Amino acid sequence: MNDELFRQHFQGIQRQIAALKAEQVAGNWEEITAALEGLQLIYEEMQTSLAVADFVEEELLQQHQRISTLYQQYYDLFNSAPIGYLVTDANGLILEANQTIAQLLNVPHPYLAGKPLAVYVAQGDRSTFRTNLNRLSPTSDIQVWQINLSPRNSEPFAAELTVAIARNNSGLIESLRIGVYDVSREQQTLTQPVEPQNPEPIPTAATMPMPALPQSLDGLQVLIVDDEADAREFIAAVLSSHGIRVTAVATAAAAMDALERFRPDVLVSDIRMPDDNGYSLIRKIRQLEAQKGWHIPAAALTAYVVEDREKALAAGFESHLHKLAQPRELVEMVARLAGRV
Repeated sequence: MNDELFRQHFQGIQRQIAALKAEQVAGNWEEITAALEGLQLIYEEMQTSLAVADFVEEELLQQHQRISTLYQQYYDLFNSAPIGYLVTDANGLILEANQTIAQLLNVPHPYLAGKPLAVYVAQGDRSTFRTNLNRLSPTSDIQVWQINLSPRNSEPFAAELTVAIARNNSGLIESLRIGVYDVSREQQTLTQPVEPQNPEPIPTAATMPMPALPQSLDGLQVLIVDDEADAREFIAAVLSSHGIRVTAVATAAAAMDALERFRPDVLVSDIRMPDDNGYSLIRKIRQLEAQKGWHIPAAALTAYVVEDREKALAAGFESHLHKLAQPRELVEMVARLAGRV
């Protein structure tokens, strides 16, 4: 019954009561009339509550749609990333995998979920792999493993696994988020000379281009600024594995506080952050340097492909790198800014 029909029904009852009262039929008409008015009030309150419920439901539906859209965007980013990514449980059972790791392991993408990662570890390294799983630190959130992976119907290759540990509210390991990097190609680049296709003169040592490989980075101090905890932990793990001392903060304000305590050799900052972004931060740092009389080489990081590199350099950064770049590129950039190449 809609609202108009309900009102007509009440009006009909009221007219019948008035007719009975006019005929002086015995009855407690005051109480009946009061009860009827109370019933009508309750109905109106129910209508109001239903209207509020409809509004809340619409808001929830819109929020669900926004969350679904964001989830799809992040899943597409995960699935199409140029770096191999896996999500496993604490025992190494694959829960999720992206297209890149499927290509590295030479396995159809749909077949990876539900398989133990150990199946794709080279036979000679499986004992080490299981030992690493059993020795996951109760305090560390990032670990880097050097291990050989064995693709299906292909030769094993050397890989670096960056393992981020996700825990539940009880502190127990809920999942492992693993980035997989094929380092065998880099090793081949360093150890196997490429024969020239044409019989041209070989450059002398004075003119031969040399790869920009970092020297020892032990003791180098780097300040990382990123509002995303996963990004901070990942960058810190990559740099720490090369002997770099890392200080990681979540905001531009925390970065400025850190600069009051020490002077890093290199600053690595995300560009897009809430409150003060990377552009604002680098301007403040350059103003501080004018007072202190020193200079901190700085690099800008971005998760957006269309981020303007020229804008970052014009703001005061000396270098610019995408967050999906290979870890080696990050290390080389830091080494170059610190003058360690």
